[in-house]
Amino acid sequence: MANISHSVILSSLLAGSCLAAENLGIIGIDSTTIDDRFHSSRTEASSTSTIDGQKVDDSHVENIQQVLNAIPGITTEVKTGDSLKIHIRGIENQVYMGEKPGVAVVIDGVPVFERTGAVNIDLDNIESIKVIKGGASYLFGDDALSGAVIITTKRGAKYNHNFGAIERGSFGYQKLVARTGYANDDLSFHIQASERKADGYHEDSDYKAQYVNGKLQYYLDDTSDLTFGLEASKRKKDSHGTVGGLSEALNNPQSIYTGDMDSRDYTRKYDVDLFKLFLTYSKDFSDNTNLLVNGYVYTDDTYFWSSPQTKNALGASGTYTDDDYVYDNYYEQVQTGIKGEFRTATQTFATLLGIDLRDNNYKNKVLYRVAQRVGYFPSYTYVSAGDENSNNETDENVYALYGEYKHALTDRLSATFNARYDAIKLDYTDSRNNRLDKSFDVYSYRIGSNYDLGKESSVFANYSTGFRAPTISQLFAANVSTYGSTQNNPNLRPEHAKNYEAGVRGNYNGLQYEASLFRIDRKDFIMKTAGNYGSVDSTVTDMWDNIGGAKHQGFELSAVSKLGDKVSCNVAYTYLDAKYTDYDRFGIHFDADNDGRVDTGEVTYYNVTGNTIPRTSKHSLNVILDYQHNANIKLSAEYTKRSDYYADDLNRLRIDGQEAVNLLAEYKAKAFDVEYSLFARIDNLMDNRYFNTARASSDRDENDVFDYEDLSITVNPGRVYTAGFSIKF
Repeated sequence: MANISHSVILSSLLAGSCLAAENLGIIGIDSTTIDDRFHSSRTEASSTSTIDGQKVDDSHVENIQQVLNAIPGITTEVKTGDSLKIHIRGIENQVYMGEKPGVAVVIDGVPVFERTGAVNIDLDNIESIKVIKGGASYLFGDDALSGAVIITTKRGAKYNHNFGAIERGSFGYQKLVARTGYANDDLSFHIQASERKADGYHEDSDYKAQYVNGKLQYYLDDTSDLTFGLEASKRKKDSHGTVGGLSEALNNPQSIYTGDMDSRDYTRKYDVDLFKLFLTYSKDFSDNTNLLVNGYVYTDDTYFWSSPQTKNALGASGTYTDDDYVYDNYYEQVQTGIKGEFRTATQTFATLLGIDLRDNNYKNKVLYRVAQRVGYFPSYTYVSAGDENSNNETDENVYALYGEYKHALTDRLSATFNARYDAIKLDYTDSRNNRLDKSFDVYSYRIGSNYDLGKESSVFANYSTGFRAPTISQLFAANVSTYGSTQNNPNLRPEHAKNYEAGVRGNYNGLQYEASLFRIDRKDFIMKTAGNYGSVDSTVTDMWDNIGGAKHQGFELSAVSKLGDKVSCNVAYTYLDAKYTDYDRFGIHFDADNDGRVDTGEVTYYNVTGNTIPRTSKHSLNVILDYQHNANIKLSAEYTKRSDYYADDLNRLRIDGQEAVNLLAEYKAKAFDVEYSLFARIDNLMDNRYFNTARASSDRDENDVFDYEDLSITVNPGRVYTAGFSIKF
């Protein structure tokens, strides 16, 4: 059959494989930015982890955070429902107000992100998740400072069936999924619709996400195919859940609104429409040569509120309800691109050549929701509801070339070299007649090796780089911003991260393991002269500059083993030591005269060089035990623990760690041609109370003391129940 023969050939070719030596076995190109159809890591020079989509389905979780816990080095920050930020090895754990997370997230070849740096992922449409750790800009370009997460969505003839599922859970959680598919010798396709919604534990944390997605794979002949995919989603999500101060967190963990601005998140009420369309062409020219070409369009239309109102149009303080916000924000993002990868191999080496062309457009429009008095005495101005605050547009063009060369130096030793060149051009216009532009030429690379120890074990080592280009708002802050005193700095350079890594991986008597030591150095990374969220008075020039430094180092261990015929175990452990190496000015504003302005002498500056980076726990552990009682019944127990961490750059506010036990029971059976399953899940079985996240960077309650009452806290909801039923026929 055409599809079977094509699948076999393609699986081997996409590895870019060549038979180099008997001990090393197959030498292959593991890298890709388009389509991850294989998971071989035998000669990979970097630490990688892969999760099969079936494991995601069987976990029955609400968001991808609960899946990624099984990978060492990964931390996540859940926004609402299944919208979250992903962090690797503590990079960018210190930021929280919409910055990019330092991780490239690629879904079916499309680099996806929201304006806040978060990603929305349809958990019911995952074929595989692959995580590459360390600087990964040599493949993915901008923002891959600490690695990449590559997600491939469902595809193939195995979805030639009808499927439906329903789930219910605590705090109004509901999920519905329906899928149908068809396959023959020439094609396979499926289409799926799903809906997830919940009231949420925290006040104003309800969300609703609706997805429609599908994929069609058409076999042109025995050596080539076309894959067409689309996904459309409508999401409504509120983001409240942050409690102002430790006392409120202990007394009102659901963040009950009390009428002051400290009880409200800065942004709320997100309406997000996402649309993704892609087409991938694959051609096998021979047993050793393959071409992949991918074109895509990804759009993001987002509306939300921002800036809680604390004064009326005349500037007088008053009592406000929880929907009194100053701004309506409209954001439109269109990403279009084309990628091509050509792979070939001989008996001693394998190569990959790639091209990555992107044409992205970002539009921002901000209107006043309510009448306002703007400015300071005596220069007051007045605006009405619906008046424009700002209106701007940025065009981003990326022209990149990248490649990989892997060579079998001996019958045990292979060497890998990657390189990428990015030409980035930014053009900005706005309604105030600003015309701004900036271009960057950036190189990134990886050098690595893998040595076969025999008996299915090997050691690996690599040096890799990651970079992030400055944004228009950082380069030209004075021109772009409609408020504040941050100055322009058009001389900003792209920031770089340098990753050093060495490890061992293998399989010993059924125990699959990988252990690695790593270190990431960041020098001259971009931050404000007063720190990320610090304040400055008139004696200090506030601007974005290449002045920050940090060092992230540690140890990671992952192990999967069968403990007999019925029991298997997965262990993921991380030790992380993340510290600032250059952060000599962090300013906190204490408003002594209570005039709402930053006056000379009201800012205290601190040197926090040497301090631990906020929200980085030194120890993280995840253990999963699976017990297959018989062909029908499976039981799982998960234990997860994180040690304590600091919530602030000053390292004054220490937050207790997190600990939870999760249980899952599933029953699967088949009657005639119908397969069905039932499951029940309990998260946080012991109902432990802890904080999902905590942060502080200012005198939030304005009492001239920086303490635990200045924290912004998201409290864990405690014990959560979920149950559901699915049927396949």
